[in-house]
Amino acid sequence: MAFRSHVSEQLSLEDSFNNASKRVQRVVMNSWAKDFSDVVFPAINGDRFKVLYTDNEASRPTTPANYIVGALLIKEMFGLTDDETVEMLICDLRAQYALHSTSLEEQPISDRTFSRFRERLYNYEQETGEDILKDEMKSISETFCRYLNINSSLKRMDSLMIAAHCKNMSRLEIIYTCVLNCVKLLKETGNELLIPEEMRHYLEADDLNQVIYYAKSEDVEPRLEKVINEARKMKEIMEDDEWHTFSQYQLLIRVLNEQANTDGSIKDKKEIKADSLQNPNDPDATYRYKAGKNHKGYVGNLVESIGESGASQITDFSYDPNTHSDQEYSREYIENHSDETAIADGAYGSVELQEAAKEKNIKLVTTALTGKEVDPVMAEYEFNEEGTEVIKCPMGNVPIGNSYYENTGMVRVSFKKSDCQHCPLRQNCKVKFQKKSAVVLVSSKMKARAQYMKLLGTEEYRKLARQRNAIEGIPSVLRRRYHVDEIPVFGQMRSKIFFYCKVGAFNVVKLITHLPKLTVNEMATA
Repeated sequence: MAFRSHVSEQLSLEDSFNNASKRVQRVVMNSWAKDFSDVVFPAINGDRFKVLYTDNEASRPTTPANYIVGALLIKEMFGLTDDETVEMLICDLRAQYALHSTSLEEQPISDRTFSRFRERLYNYEQETGEDILKDEMKSISETFCRYLNINSSLKRMDSLMIAAHCKNMSRLEIIYTCVLNCVKLLKETGNELLIPEEMRHYLEADDLNQVIYYAKSEDVEPRLEKVINEARKMKEIMEDDEWHTFSQYQLLIRVLNEQANTDGSIKDKKEIKADSLQNPNDPDATYRYKAGKNHKGYVGNLVESIGESGASQITDFSYDPNTHSDQEYSREYIENHSDETAIADGAYGSVELQEAAKEKNIKLVTTALTGKEVDPVMAEYEFNEEGTEVIKCPMGNVPIGNSYYENTGMVRVSFKKSDCQHCPLRQNCKVKFQKKSAVVLVSSKMKARAQYMKLLGTEEYRKLARQRNAIEGIPSVLRRRYHVDEIPVFGQMRSKIFFYCKVGAFNVVKLITHLPKLTVNEMATA
């Protein structure tokens, strides 16, 4: 299909908006459609998606890319399905006005428009590694920031767990399903004779229920062993190279490596990693235990830019398997930014990240630091430049010996026993008295940690930390209004397309909420 960059904005005699009654026109102009038409739609760069289409002008022209992206934003704004969105675009004058399509005789959309567009995005990223929808959503948010006068270097970050669109499975069900898929593959490709007689029960309609759901708890272990042995048998059957490109075979190999030892015995539950296969239908989904809950799926990270007027926009976002930690997001943010203030919760902070942020002139403000608490007095120890020796203690005493442990970064510092016996800080330093000396264990990391904890107590940092609370409402909004846990597709690359559009819709609503509104009289004279 040939690329078409935009919908013509030239009005026709049959323009549905111009031919509507004054009352209908007033309703449209007072609705969300006015701001969408004036600000959002022009901000969409349809040419960015030209790479998805052929440059052969003889091909049938496609639906304009900016029309599709605008329609996807409207879809998420109102929580619609694809079919409901198509109906809205055909019947609702506000949607047509928003997308500059009131002069068209027919709306350039069908029931397959959205799915085909997503498939093109998926295939293009598979081939090139470029995520052009994410680039476009970030570009749109930057345009919104200019309209809202958000030019501050103040950012805040938060993450949210996103459930995968697949059922929870037990270990037995995961392995069974992988074997079942391989058995079905053999049958579908005309190789049913390769299926051993003892494994033909997989082809029976009620076999899944018999193996999984009707199994008594005490029978699970032997059934798990049986299914693993059948998986190993299937691996031997499909050892020829012709099967190795099939996803069914690849998942079979993966699940055997994750769930069984090389001798075929079952791995202990504690040995199963968080990135192991959770469901063969969604092989990208991972497991994570966070805040007292089990999560299977993905994690989204949000970076929000804050304006002086209170307006805000999500200007950066990521979507990864949920094993991706907040500290990894913090590290990635620091690598790609500079000269900013970033506010986040304690999970985003560590001594190493604070030091990395300083090098990029980033003020990383976290409500706490992960890890063991240290006494504030540790901030007063003086170290050499390498952090391998203590020069003075908080009371100004000079050590009589230093021993540095490279593996842990700790320094064993010896002082005169008389210096520490009556020191008011001996409890804070956790001094251990020897026969002839007093010993303290301390490190440069403990010093840096204590210094940061002191900073958190200052009025400036308390004020900044209070601004973080506002972003905590965004995950709740994305769940309740934008149904981020109900993305109707499998896989990270496919589901993140929906996530990006939901973030984009959130930004559109934020924009419309904060844009100054014209009165009816002002619009009449505009």
